[in-house]
Amino acid sequence: AQPLRYASRHPALLQAGGALHENRIPEAEALLRAHLRKLPNDVAALRMLAELAARLDRIGDAEQLLARCLELAPGFHAARQHYALILHRGNKPEQALAELDALLKVAPDNPGYRNLKAVVLCRIGDYDQAIGLYDEIVRRYPRQTKIWLSYGHALKTAGRQRDAIAAYRRCIALEPAFGDAWWSLANLKTFRFTGEDLETMRQQLARPKLADEHRLHLEFAIGKALEDAAQYEASFRHYARGNAVRRAQLGYRADETSNKARHIRSLYTREFFEQRDGGGDGAHDPIFIVGLPRSGSTLLEQILSSHSQVEGTTELPVVTTISRELRARAGKDADGPGPYHDVLATLDADGLRALGQRYLERTRVHRQTDAPLFIDKMPNNFMHVGMIHLMLPNAKIIDARRHPLACCFSNFKQHFARGQSFSYSLDDIGRFYRDYVDLMAHFDAVLPGRVHRVVYERMVEDTENEVRRLLDYCGLPFEAQCLRFFENERPVRTASSEQVRRPIFREGLDQWRHYEPWLEPLKAALGPVLDTYPEPPGA
Repeated sequence: AQPLRYASRHPALLQAGGALHENRIPEAEALLRAHLRKLPNDVAALRMLAELAARLDRIGDAEQLLARCLELAPGFHAARQHYALILHRGNKPEQALAELDALLKVAPDNPGYRNLKAVVLCRIGDYDQAIGLYDEIVRRYPRQTKIWLSYGHALKTAGRQRDAIAAYRRCIALEPAFGDAWWSLANLKTFRFTGEDLETMRQQLARPKLADEHRLHLEFAIGKALEDAAQYEASFRHYARGNAVRRAQLGYRADETSNKARHIRSLYTREFFEQRDGGGDGAHDPIFIVGLPRSGSTLLEQILSSHSQVEGTTELPVVTTISRELRARAGKDADGPGPYHDVLATLDADGLRALGQRYLERTRVHRQTDAPLFIDKMPNNFMHVGMIHLMLPNAKIIDARRHPLACCFSNFKQHFARGQSFSYSLDDIGRFYRDYVDLMAHFDAVLPGRVHRVVYERMVEDTENEVRRLLDYCGLPFEAQCLRFFENERPVRTASSEQVRRPIFREGLDQWRHYEPWLEPLKAALGPVLDTYPEPPGA
């Protein structure tokens, strides 16, 4: 406690705290580092520097700083709570839960600790325990809108749609301008707003000082309400405005994605893979489903997880975490499109095997059954096919592909909770889809037959034959239950959660056509990819 009392009076830390509060990051970092050069064991300054590192997404640095903080002051509970959050963000849920359980021994009723534990439990798929925690929190603190929202998300994922709607409605009753709650209702996809709902959303959107976070969510929600009412031109205007607000908050650059894809194609040649043949871990457990979001990947996951030998998990961040760790090896000054790929290229067979084992160890916490196979449905892993093949050469890789206009526009009208920064401009989305197609075509050429492609439209039109092809690729016998995937009661976290709890329907194939008059920028960005679908240009 003494360093904290000292920190509250120290001019340098007060100044650094003010800079942090106002997001003047370079100034705050300079002040904190200068202070720590004089007092390297000042736990208050260490925690502040960890907060700064977390804001810059330097998760490894934040983790090290907080570990040192707790080594010096084990009773610094606020730092331990922050440490648990950073471990969660760094995809270390078991360690995060251990820290939270230590905090809950000291303060078992602390709502902040209980809420964070529920968040971590949702990450590993333990929704029953998470929902139990949320239920207790909202009973004790019934006016906390953000907790009601998280509670609604957990209920939705667990398949309790009616209870989820009630939780989202409770948010809105407490705070009518709470845009995230309105969007959460729209994001159920099967929910329909009333005329009164639409009028309320319009009234809230008209508020002059409405925060951008609420504004963009309301724009997307109203867009969905008007789409359901077949008012497509007005619907598109709201979708476009919501996207514009979100894009302004992000620093996405399409050229950087194209440069990364180009670097991957130049590095991962047929000779590159032949030279490393025999490396990696030989496990057959993982089935990776890659592609763009809104491409039918959740449907494939639901079909496969209905098989007795396959467990569905969720969009696991483990591959991305490993890529970040490899990038860190390249050093903080490493620049260019592919520092992690360049580090990967230096690994021998044992190094690649260690990566595969690390992946298997870190995904174990997400597996709840004894099924021999499990699914990792992180769409953006298409950027990491090279690493997946090298570290897990026997893993299955499935590319979920959907018509470019249908897939891209579905992304445009979707607000994602995190990531997918490419999806808030028609031009960016079109370019991203092109980079994806070019990259997958490259892997088809250098690793023939390695990736199994499922075209969404074919799955809809000829479901049984496509399911049989899919199971054959995975080395699985046909099971009729895979055709009755909509009866599967497993938790589903993605935006398609309610749709895959229903039989396949054709109506969604051509919904984008209602918006075709406004999709010229998307068509231009897609270029030849649009004309040759489902094959890549030049195939």
